Formats: sequence, structure tokens, C-alpha cells
Amino acid sequence: MSWSKISHPSEAVALGNKIEVMVLNLDKEANKISLGLKQRLPDPWQEVENKFSVGMKIKGKVVNIVPYGAFVELDKGIEGLVHISEISWTKRVNNPNELFAIGDMVETQVISIDKDSRRISLSLKQLEQNPWLEAENKYPVGNVVSGKVRGFTDYGAFIELDNSLEGMIHVSDMSWTKRVAHPQDVLKKGQKIEVSVLSVDAQNRRISLGMKQLQPNPWPELANKYPLDTVLEAEVVSVTDFGVFVKITEDLEGLVYASEIDKEIMAKLKPTDKLKVKVIKVDVEQAKIGLCAI
Repeated sequence: MSWSKISHPSEAVALGNKIEVMVLNLDKEANKISLGLKQRLPDPWQEVENKFSVGMKIKGKVVNIVPYGAFVELDKGIEGLVHISEISWTKRVNNPNELFAIGDMVETQVISIDKDSRRISLSLKQLEQNPWLEAENKYPVGNVVSGKVRGFTDYGAFIELDNSLEGMIHVSDMSWTKRVAHPQDVLKKGQKIEVSVLSVDAQNRRISLGMKQLQPNPWPELANKYPLDTVLEAEVVSVTDFGVFVKITEDLEGLVYASEIDKEIMAKLKPTDKLKVKVIKVDVEQAKIGLCAI
């Protein structure tokens, strides 16, 4: 019916219209005649390379939105795709519907043309300067910077450093001593915090940040405070398949290895129960205290 994509025949024809068509196929056995409407007009893709070029900036209308991007009509019968990876240098776009609406006029840049496959790739972010090119200079490793908590994953929190870049604090970099199971236990969305820049990978667009690095590492001191064979009474925090986590102080936990506690005793333990333990390992580099039940 049309060189352009249509979702319903009523977009091209209406009942009662008199139209001129081209016969495409005649099947006498099935009593069928296939007709074409668009074939009366030249295929716009035949001239696509004369109309458009890589690097060209062009405005178009959003005609379709899919989970992986938005299709933009550049000319009658010619559409290009803005893939979600080409929408923003810095923002994680999960749902294009939050940014586009059918009928929106958008300016894009052509990044590739494949005439044979009838595909044109478009970009929004290429119209802007890539902020990652200056990321390493703007955020040197070791610098302390301010940011706002933007969101969470199971393994950390995303921090907005400015209007264009964000970094992530892994749960292991939130506290020297406390085992952080959920980032939301430590931070709140929208909270403003100071963090230390641990690494900047401009190529993969990643900035690693740390909270605990703002404080001195207490583990060398803890190794002296809790030498091997130190006996303690600790509170059970949680029981796992590989052992029992216990609270030594308010911000310090240790692990009683499953091999270092009677299975029947382990099965009966509940959070807040008291357990007598002995220090059998202090790993300063891994920030861990290993214990056995006594």
C-alpha cells in the first residue's frame, strides 16, 4: 500500500475511493489477483544515498516507538531508527516512551545508511559533545566530589555528579567494616553525599566511587585489637549456607565458617541469639574476620 510503514489500511485508502493499482501477481488456480498501490510510485530508497549522508543533521517526525528505540520519518517512505544507545551519552534509557511521543519532531544526526537493508541509523547524542572525553580530567582519581543519589541496584548506588555524568558506589565501598546487604539501608534517593573517585573508565563510560575511602582504613588497627584466638560473645545477624554472620561491634561483623560450627547448633540459630566465638583469621586486605564457634 505504501512505501511508508502503516498500521492500518485506512491510513492509505477509504471505502468508496477510486484508486489506480498495479497487478503484481495472477493466480488462476486460487482465483487470486495480487495488487500493489505503492508500486505506482518510485521506490524512495533508490535515491536514499543522494538525499542523505553520514554526519548529516536532519529533522523528522517520530512515527513509531519500540522497546529498543524510536523510528523517525525523514522523508515520505524513508524512516530511520534512533536506538536507545544513541539517545544519551550519560542517561540510562530503559523506556523510550518516557522521552518520545508519536508525532514529535526531533533533530537527529545520520550515523549510517544501509540501502540494501533499507536501514538508516540515527543519533540524538551525537548532536552533543561527549562529556566522557573530559571525564578523566574533570574527576581525577582520589578527588573528593559531591553528588546526589539517583538510583539503586542490588550491588550499589548510582550517584549523579553533574547534569551529564554519574558514577556508582559498589556496596563493598560503602563501609570498611559493615556488611551492606542493601544500598538503601545506607543511602536514600535524592540524598546529597560526598564521595571519593576510585577510577574513571571513559571508554566504557564508568566512574567508580567510594564512601569508605573518606575515612582511614581501620583494619590494621582491628587486626591488633582482635588477635588470633581472641574469644568473644557475639550476636547472630544472619545464617547462610556457608556460615553464620555475627555482630562483634555495632559496625563490625565476622563470619563463623560452616566448617567451624556444629551443624545442629547452626540449624537452631536465629538472629539476636548469642554465640561464643574465637578469632581464627583476620584478613586486612579482604576486610574480613573469620571465626569458629566454641
